[in-house]
Amino acid sequence: MVNPILIVVVVLIAIIWLFIEFKRFRHKMLAVFLIVLILFTYVSFSVVIKGKNLDLKTIDGMKQAGHLYVLWLGNAFQNVKVVTSNVINMDWKGNSTSGGNQSIKKNNS
Repeated sequence: MVNPILIVVVVLIAIIWLFIEFKRFRHKMLAVFLIVLILFTYVSFSVVIKGKNLDLKTIDGMKQAGHLYVLWLGNAFQNVKVVTSNVINMDWKGNSTSGGNQSIKKNNS
């Protein structure tokens, strides 16, 4: 017969182990998020300033590039907002005059 105290000890060990694994998983997810954020920033910054003839070795060039990137980010978020509001306002019920629903009704009759 298994001692109840042994069961409690095993359960406590399992809870502590799961807690530690959860913290480790959370740290890994944070690291992955930061890596993706850095890569996104690098790639998007490169795409935005490409072909603009900006000299990033000067303060003025860095200011112009930063200003251009912030404007691009603002426009990107504005576009996401517009698309999201359009998706929310769409009629998702379907059109009653479409032939697809009528063929199903004919087969069921």
